[in-house]
Amino acid sequence: MIAVPIQLDMSEIDAVARAMEIAPELVDAHFLPAIMEVSFLAQREIVERTPRAFSNLASSIQAREPEIGVDSIVGVVGTPLAYAEPVEMGSRPHMPPLQPLKDWVKVKLGKKQKEVEPIARAIQWKIFHRGTKGAFMFRSGLAAIQGQAERILSAAAQALLADLARLGR
Repeated sequence: MIAVPIQLDMSEIDAVARAMEIAPELVDAHFLPAIMEVSFLAQREIVERTPRAFSNLASSIQAREPEIGVDSIVGVVGTPLAYAEPVEMGSRPHMPPLQPLKDWVKVKLGKKQKEVEPIARAIQWKIFHRGTKGAFMFRSGLAAIQGQAERILSAAAQALLADLARLGR
């Protein structure tokens, strides 16, 4: 899991923590939409940075329903595809299967059929000896929205505090 720290000032954190105890329904009402907004922003930025040949990985990256814990609400953006992690983080040297590399060479490099296999084997050999570099699409996508996420969540905290004051809680 890749996380991006979101900074709220201490008074907001303390107030939201108190609100979770006395008015959890108000916390949900203010923070669930804010966290979904942040999650959709993150999804857009991550997908934009995702390498693609067939777009399978990029189209699999989705914002999901926030995970609600006893004392937390966590926004989730992810993919069920197992190869997302090595694309994100890179990989150690290993022998990748040849067919997906051949497909990639055809689509991404636009090579003719007779050129595909030798190029795919050369890529396979390089991965076998050197591994792959990470694309870091999640890390950089989350970093790109950090300031905006902080503003959205801070606004949700301020609206929550205003509602609590209005209700005398």
